[in-house]
Amino acid sequence: MFKSICIFSGHANPQLAEQIADYLQLPIGRCKISNFSDGEVFTEIMENVRGVDVYVVQPTCAPVNDNLMEMLVTVDALKRASAGSITAVIPYYGYGRQDRKVAPRTPITAKLVADLLTTSGVSRVVSMDLHAGQIQGFFNVPFDHLFAMPVFLDYLRPRLDEGAVLVSPDAGGVERARAYAKRLKGDLAIIDKRRAKANVSEVMNIVGDVEGRDCVIVDDMIDTAGTLTNAAQALKDRGAKRVLAVATHPVLSGPAVSRIQESCLEEVIVTDTVPLSAAAKGAKKFTVLSVARLLGEAIKRIHNSDSVSSLFV
Repeated sequence: MFKSICIFSGHANPQLAEQIADYLQLPIGRCKISNFSDGEVFTEIMENVRGVDVYVVQPTCAPVNDNLMEMLVTVDALKRASAGSITAVIPYYGYGRQDRKVAPRTPITAKLVADLLTTSGVSRVVSMDLHAGQIQGFFNVPFDHLFAMPVFLDYLRPRLDEGAVLVSPDAGGVERARAYAKRLKGDLAIIDKRRAKANVSEVMNIVGDVEGRDCVIVDDMIDTAGTLTNAAQALKDRGAKRVLAVATHPVLSGPAVSRIQESCLEEVIVTDTVPLSAAAKGAKKFTVLSVARLLGEAIKRIHNSDSVSSLFV
């Protein structure tokens, strides 16, 4: 029987791609990705994909530029192999923080990456918990924005006391924290944060009642963990009983793991959109939940022209 769908993976997170393929009961598509001696990426598709709907799973996590280039070259190879459609499944969208000009003469790199993906031949994009939802508007092809929230909610519900507080670490994350609070029937708190420069944050004030209550900080990603650990300490100083954190993308660069280990955070719950670093794997405070079933179900619904948004009602 002629195949109508095929899953390919780059080197960024092959474990996640294999779990998605297992959920869909498909083998991973055969492709050979190698480098010339000067670092140039070369991809050879080892399958007949003529007329096939292909899905390329590749988060643009560290090394960001290498993984992004791998995605672009693989997509170009598939386009030239006459694939029926090419969907870029990017669980973590690198450069997502550069979604607007924050100072004169600075780039909007999230838009540049969108243009590169579209030019390479991508006909649809699937991503999860974008840093800024408006990034979807940078694309002139369909974009499915998924949320890890159902996975986190299943984990959190039996572990939180009644009256838990869902905390946004900054003003930009209020909508996300409110969505969690609504579904967990909890309250909402907001941390008023001032950032002097990139990767440096300072907690100023907490809006909301957190004294004597379970607090869950909700964010889309953890990079250097400065914001997260400062927020956790501020909540503890205001009398919070327990402080946990959920974040979809465990980027964990620089001193992030040591900061979290030395902080008052009881547990940090993340997903496998990004492979956990070796240091984080050996740390006791991290819990990793898989989003493979969620991504697999989304791919199945896209392929069958069913509703994707009903996954998150």
